[in-house]
This record gives sequence, structure tokens and C-alpha cells, in this order.
Amino acid sequence: MIKIKIKNQTPMKRIVEPELMSAEEQAQAYAQADFETAHSSYSKLFAEKFPLRPVKAFALDLGCGPCDVTMRFAKANPGYTFHAVDGSAAMLRYAKRAVTGAKLSRRIRLIEGFIPGAPIPRKTYAVVLSSSFLHHLHEPQVLWQTIRQYSRRGTLVFIPDLRRPATLAKARALTKQYSGEEPEVLQRDFYNSLLAAFTPVEVRTQLRQAGLEDLRVEILSDRHQVVFGCVA
Repeated sequence: MIKIKIKNQTPMKRIVEPELMSAEEQAQAYAQADFETAHSSYSKLFAEKFPLRPVKAFALDLGCGPCDVTMRFAKANPGYTFHAVDGSAAMLRYAKRAVTGAKLSRRIRLIEGFIPGAPIPRKTYAVVLSSSFLHHLHEPQVLWQTIRQYSRRGTLVFIPDLRRPATLAKARALTKQYSGEEPEVLQRDFYNSLLAAFTPVEVRTQLRQAGLEDLRVEILSDRHQVVFGCVA
């Protein structure tokens, strides 16, 4: 019998993308895109992970974009007040229209600013959310240290995001499968985001470095993962 030696494949290295989606074309395409499948599941998953969550709470949403996820959480948790932060003025213009149209302006306050340093009103929050924001960051500790700063013991953390595929070929296949019918700008951004995303192993390392090792990392699908748990 001839033995064939199989070399261990090195996982694809991360390729960062621009941190800010500030172009009007990007903001418009993202605001108008159909993210129903992924976004509709997040508030339901949050309820499953935190069945004993408070009925009323102040929640901080980091990297809120056009606020589609924020609004879904607000509708699912009518006792929550949200402070939604984003560094893109273009994204927040679309967020304001959406929030106003949904009559949620009293419960969702939009805040323009970069983390760290954004003018976040409260010292701590009972809930911290961040959806599809981590992969945009060149330095992931920016997010984790901001979460530590604005959390207290027992704060609920819920961070769904993309996860990086093993190869460029897999990234191209996922892009074709899930955004092949979308405008070119969204296809390009989704592909770049997959390359910029972190693996579950990398995220667990980040959490240990940030002193947030009590948070869990769970794979959700062929392209998504979630970090969740209570701050110790």
C-alpha cells in the first residue's frame, strides 16, 4: 500500500477591510438590502439565550448601522431603551428615517461617534449588543474593551457576527450563494467582510485577552457565529 502524506492546510489569513461604511452608495445599499433571514433570528436567539432577561433595561448597540437589528430588538423587547452608536453619518441618516418611520424615536437614541470616545450617555448598561460590527474593526479589542467599560456585573452581552471561511474559494461560494442576487456593491462588501471576519478560535482568544472569558462563542451557520453571556 502506498501511503500518501497529507499536509496540514493553513487557515486563510484575515484580510482587513475599511472600518467605516461611510460612502452614500454603501449606506443606501445596506439600508435597502433584505437581511430578513439573519436579522429576524437575532432577537429570537437573544430571547432563547437569556430567558431570565430583565423586562425593562437600557441597552447599548455598538455599530448599529441603519438600525434594522436595533429596531427588531426594540419591537421584541418593548421595555428596552436603546442608545445606538455608529461612526458613519451616512448610515445614521438612514437609521433616523427608519426609526422615525417605525415610531421608535422615543426608545432609540442615535449617537454618532467612534469607539473608543463616542459620547455614550450612560456609565453602564444592562444589555450590550453589536451586530456584524466586529469584523469591520482592524483592532478587535476596541469592541471588547468598550463592552467592558460600559458593562457591570450581570450585563447581558450579545454579539452576532460573520465568521471567516477556510479558503478564498469558500468565501466566493458563500458570496454567490447568499448575495448573488444583490447589487454589486453588496456582493463586494459581503465577500470582503467574510475575508475580514474572525474565526471562533480567534474570538475566544480575544475574549481571554479582554478579561471576558465567561462569554461563550457559538457557531450559528456556515457564515455566522455569536458571542453571548453575562459579564462576571
